[in-house]
Amino acid sequence: MCIYRTLLVAQKKNKDRKTLYLSYPIYFKEVVKILLGWAGGDPNKPDKYGRTLLLYAAERGHEEMVEILLGRKEVNPDKPDIEGRTPLSYAAQKMYLEALFRRAEVNPDKTDNDGGTPLPSTAASRHEKVVKILLSREDVNPDKPDNHGRTPLSHASEGGNQKVVKIPLGRENINPDTPDNGGRTPLAYAATSWYEGVVEILLEQEEVNPDKPDNGGRTPLSYAAKEGREGVVKILLGREDVNPDQPDNNGKTPLMGVGWWRVEGIKALLQAYSLTGS
Repeated sequence: MCIYRTLLVAQKKNKDRKTLYLSYPIYFKEVVKILLGWAGGDPNKPDKYGRTLLLYAAERGHEEMVEILLGRKEVNPDKPDIEGRTPLSYAAQKMYLEALFRRAEVNPDKTDNDGGTPLPSTAASRHEKVVKILLSREDVNPDKPDNHGRTPLSHASEGGNQKVVKIPLGRENINPDTPDNGGRTPLAYAATSWYEGVVEILLEQEEVNPDKPDNGGRTPLSYAAKEGREGVVKILLGREDVNPDQPDNNGKTPLMGVGWWRVEGIKALLQAYSLTGS
């Protein structure tokens, strides 16, 4: 059993308030020192989930614990859990990376079992500062797809933070129209959200095809109509290169696929722009 889980089990077995205080972050610094001083204590020993003390500390945002652990040479700063996620992957979502980056062994572009790296998960979480830090490094691929073919921009577009979306778009080696394994582009993901600003940013990119269908023949307009995103529908219909009557592989047009919410407004828009008038 790893040190961190040893502590948690000890807390559960002893309900004395004098020991329960150990669960509070303010005391973690001293707790770690005590635990690491135990005879035979191994800070790299994982629990059944493959998680080490450092990984738990990074996941829960205990920066002092991370600092203490990284101060020990025997601590592996890049040891993944059974899902392939490293301490950096969790720390990035808590918006702190500096301590881990001080260790040369840390790979900021290491993939987990799903093919994801710290960058796309951070982009999806809308953490602008962390995305900037990761993309400032030469050893991070800004356009690396995961096992599903989704790029960091794809995740950022779905996340909806305009500032985060603009960061990878500022890199020359980014394809803003890269489809995932299902043929769905970043624009198609953005079209399902309420984030009209992200849709407009993507449409400003010359490489983006606003009417690109996925493997099922569904276009960004189809997705926006189905999800009831009236604002996005208006933006897409305002373009001459978007076909309001484009059918998917099942013969359904965007009008036929309109979701039950906010139906009338979207139907009226699609009917107004329809070449068939139906």
